[in-house]
Amino acid sequence: MPHLELHNLTKRYGDVVGVDAIDLAVELGEFVCLLGPSGCGKTTTLRMIAGLTEPDAGEIRVAGKLVSTPGLVLPPERRNMGMIFQSYAVWPHMTVRQNVAYGLKMRKVPADERQRRAEAVLQATRLASLADRYPAELSGGEQQRVALARALASKPDTLLLDEPLSNLDANLRGDMRLEIRRLHEAFRTTSIYVTHDQVEAMTMADRIVVMNAGRIEQIGSPQEVYDRPRSKFVARFIGGSNVIDATHVSGNEVQVAGRILEIGEGDFAGPGKPMSFCVKTHDIELLADPRSDGVNTLGAIVRGQTYLGSHRDYVVDVGQELFVAAPASLDLPRGAQVTIRFRPERCRGLVH
Repeated sequence: MPHLELHNLTKRYGDVVGVDAIDLAVELGEFVCLLGPSGCGKTTTLRMIAGLTEPDAGEIRVAGKLVSTPGLVLPPERRNMGMIFQSYAVWPHMTVRQNVAYGLKMRKVPADERQRRAEAVLQATRLASLADRYPAELSGGEQQRVALARALASKPDTLLLDEPLSNLDANLRGDMRLEIRRLHEAFRTTSIYVTHDQVEAMTMADRIVVMNAGRIEQIGSPQEVYDRPRSKFVARFIGGSNVIDATHVSGNEVQVAGRILEIGEGDFAGPGKPMSFCVKTHDIELLADPRSDGVNTLGAIVRGQTYLGSHRDYVVDVGQELFVAAPASLDLPRGAQVTIRFRPERCRGLVH
């Protein structure tokens, strides 16, 4: 039996559907990321799981027990869930140790047990040396670790994290991604993590739930959603793929700009029907030679480039604009006629 189950979960705000009849099952000890752009419904879903928002339809079950359905919402304090927000939400007048033990005090855990558990979590989160400091004496990353330690000290059945790293700078975010994953491995708490950052999701998740316009577009491991996107939205959102309009010819062949290209895998629309295929920017080869008479090639015109040190990002025009990552040594001017070559095994057909 899954630890957490969402069935037909729906939330409306007037005429706007925030979450649209989603289904999700999360296993005990799993780390799942809800990933998508702002307004896609991921935070609303998290708030319904926490008991902070009532669904308009559907239900939520934890360990088989019904905790949310329209008209019946078990309050947050009875769900044994920990929640971490974007803001650190640590008490400024309390030391790190006092912050970590605060939830245990509210649950009336005996003082000796409260101290033992707080000290254990301080050690696990590498905060023991900072235990007597106040939040104003800590960095943003350290304050967020205090919030994480406080949540873990209460031994929640489920840990909910709502974009907890968004207020940190890039270097701290990288460190905290590794820290959160390390703590997950240590505690194995079932975790639901909301983010708009695909790097966070790819780094930490066992499975990624890609959301768009209140619906789930795809669920899979980081490698599955990156290598085998099932929709145009997922292809564009995960890994920055080009999505190229084409016409299905037959079998694995499509037509683009009057030329036949072979596509390695995916979904196909049917002979003569419009479809698309996706390919990562780094899986397209850019050739300075303007002759496009090779296999799986198209003629193109350079519309611009950006030098990024390790490589150059090109925008090329084949009747539709594509992005290509090329070696830094390949320096081509705007307007240059070039050839781009596709590796069939890195191209995936898309219908939706």
